[in-house]
Amino acid sequence: MAVPKQKTSKSKKGMRRSHRSAVFKNIVEDKKSGEYRLSHHVDAKTGMYNGKQIFKPKI
Repeated sequence: MAVPKQKTSKSKKGMRRSHRSAVFKNIVEDKKSGEYRLSHHVDAKTGMYNGKQIFKPKI
């Protein structure tokens, strides 16, 4: 059975677990509609992005 020769330091343990951190979505409130959407994404309900009409939404 494999047994570690030395104690794993807090630093090494943290480096090993670095990819396990929580990932938070960047949710912002839309200026015109007041609804929440992802940052740098087109608003699906209005079809607007950066003050420009990108597509016509289905009603």
